[in-house]
Order: sequence, then C-alpha cells, then structure tokens
Amino acid sequence: MGMFKRLPIGLLLLTILSVVLLIAALGTVFLYAPVEATMGLVQKVFYFHVAHAWAGMLSFIVAAITGAVYLKMRDLRWDVASLASVELGMVLMLIAIVSGSIWAHAAWNTWWTWDPRLTTVTIMELLYAAYLMLRQGIAEPERRARFGAIYVIVAVLTVPLTFFSIRFYRTIHPVIIGDSDPSAAGAFDMTPRMLHTFFFSLITFSVIFATLFWYRLRLGLLAKRVSEKRMELED
Repeated sequence: MGMFKRLPIGLLLLTILSVVLLIAALGTVFLYAPVEATMGLVQKVFYFHVAHAWAGMLSFIVAAITGAVYLKMRDLRWDVASLASVELGMVLMLIAIVSGSIWAHAAWNTWWTWDPRLTTVTIMELLYAAYLMLRQGIAEPERRARFGAIYVIVAVLTVPLTFFSIRFYRTIHPVIIGDSDPSAAGAFDMTPRMLHTFFFSLITFSVIFATLFWYRLRLGLLAKRVSEKRMELED
C-alpha cells in the first residue's frame, strides 16, 4: 500500500483504468467476439497480436517525438523518455511477433515466412536493438543523447514502412482495415462484434502503453538523479 501512496494520483488512476480495461478486453475477446469459422479459437490471438503491434509502433513514434524535443531543448529528461519508449516498443513488438507466429501457424500452416510485413517488423526490431547497443558504446551523456535522438528520428521511418508494406506489396498478410487482397492467406471478414472487440483492444493497449511508459519514465528519471548524485560525490 505504501508504494501506491507514493504514486502521483494521475498515474494511480491510469493504472486502475488499465487493469479495468484489460479485464474488459479479455471479456470481449473470449465472451463477446464470436469464434471465427475457419481458424476457430486460435483466431482470438489476433486481437492481442494487432494490439501489441499497434502499441509497439506507437512507442517508436513517441520515441522519435521525444528525441526531436531533446534536440531542440537539450534537456536530458527527454532523452530518458525516448529511451523508455524504445524499450517498451521493443518488448511490445516482440510479443506481437511471437503471438503473430501462433496465429500464422493456424492461418498459413507455418510459424514463420518472409512475408513483407514480417520482414519489415524484423528489420524494425533489429534497428532498435542496435540503438540500445549504440547507447552502451557512448559514455558521455549529452553526446549519447544527441546521437540517440538522431537515430530514433531516422529509425521511425520503419513504422510507416511496416504499416503500409502489406498495401504496397503482394502479401499473404491480410489487410484488416481497408481493401484486402482476397487471395491473402488468413484473411477473414470481421463481423460487427469482431470489429468492436478489435478497436476496444487497440484502445486498451494504448492506455496500457501510456501507463507503462509513465512507470518506466519515473524509473529512468530516478536512475538519472542517482547517477548525478554519484558523480557529485566522486567530484
């Protein structure tokens, strides 16, 4: 209880909202949305798969925005925010990749194929892993923040590339919103209840991302203060 008393009221309310929305999302997925006729129960992975991918790409966009703000303001707190968002984005995208493989096995009869979207997602994940390694190789905080900010601004180009890849190229990955290639393996028409569940999942994981981002940002700022105090004592 002491931990919750120290939380800002806004973060506490956001945490409660995230838990409520997650429970509601689980209910809509398993109780409200109908079972898909061809893939059966495994299709329900789709709602979590797309929601994690959405939140992951949102994370990378936030990282680019905070990186751009750092370049303008030169305040290291924005660098902390950018790093926090990248770390969350990588975890969310990894969950999206794993859950997508489970869905792909049912839809395509394979755990992995070099579909355009899967290829661009892999490139995206590797680029941000390289970002973390780049930061580890630069000791001076301002220089690390500057190079990191430029990197995330360039790397965010993989987000629209990933999103539009299944629209630019012939693919077996179905387009969920908008016109879809009827020959795409795993494609299915969503009923109104499926659409309701789909959009509710997107909203839920957007709120969860905001909550986790706030927690990670608080942790990063605390680590920054500890590092600064340590440097003062060493001087």
